[in-house]
Amino acid sequence: MTPARWPTELRLSKDKRTLRIAFDDGSAFDLPAEYLRIASPSAEVQGHGPADRKTVPGKHLVEIIGVEPVGNYAVKLIFDDLHDTGIYGWDYLHKLGAEQEERWRAYLDELAAKGLSRDR
Repeated sequence: MTPARWPTELRLSKDKRTLRIAFDDGSAFDLPAEYLRIASPSAEVQGHGPADRKTVPGKHLVEIIGVEPVGNYAVKLIFDDLHDTGIYGWDYLHKLGAEQEERWRAYLDELAAKGLSRDR
């Protein structure tokens, strides 16, 4: 089993559109608010199984308006569209950073396939 990664930095940009997270393994990621919103680990987005997962359109301009600790294992992000039910564990945030390019490409492909847009 891989040991859990521990954050050494967690910072929201002044424009509230990027969350910077660095880990004790030396990795660091700048995660856009839109990416974090569409990848929310909440049941609202992920559903209760792979077939229930939602493609979330229209979040191009979303901002993070709050970052709240959840114990010592995660943060709850609050977005300006008032979505606030996702609990982002440290390992999940690391995975989002490490897989950002391929996850983002898959998201854009899903939007196109469903006739959806990042803007609406």
